Amino acid sequence: MSQAAAGVDAAVSAFREGSPVLVHDAADREGETDLIYPAGAVEPEDVSRMRNDAGGLVCLALADEVADAFGLPFLEDALDHPAAGDHELGYDERSSFSLPVNHRDTYTGITDEDRATTITKLAEAAANPEGVEFAEEFRAPGHVHLLRAAPNLVGDREGHTELGIALAAAAGIEPAVVVCEMLDDETGEALAPEDAKAYAERHGLAYLEGSDVVERLG
Repeated sequence: MSQAAAGVDAAVSAFREGSPVLVHDAADREGETDLIYPAGAVEPEDVSRMRNDAGGLVCLALADEVADAFGLPFLEDALDHPAAGDHELGYDERSSFSLPVNHRDTYTGITDEDRATTITKLAEAAANPEGVEFAEEFRAPGHVHLLRAAPNLVGDREGHTELGIALAAAAGIEPAVVVCEMLDDETGEALAPEDAKAYAERHGLAYLEGSDVVERLG
């Protein structure tokens, strides 16, 4: 087994255990490393870690069929405003953003505890999407940004949304993952891959290249 394949298998095992992994998509794509968690395992301290150690936007990705069951649109299709049209993304054909939501049991929705509640409730819902009345449990707008994965995952698109859901599928857990970009406090840019690898090593986390996930799980 190659080192890359072994790394993917280790990441899948980590997901099964509820641990996060780091995934760099590609230098010619976003060129970013995301800290990715299985959504069902997220605690308030994990939201704090994403805020402080990663620093990007805390988003929750759902499999396409789950998003369909919940009636979740792509945000650009749902917005009736000129700013939602004529997207020209340098790294992809379209954004995967859907609605930002809070669970109805939260207060403001932004605290670590509130966001962890929204995230874990979304994971529970994703495990049984047909049994959930989405609007009864969640409200929009909110503070957890939802993402819709492409139907064929990395066969259609190789973003962190699809890479994370592919890892969840391989781990046999609910198709819901939390992604947060890792930023560099000194430059304000995306954290360089070598620095992301060093972070992973310091904290005993798996680090993957998106191409490894595509090759192993695509």
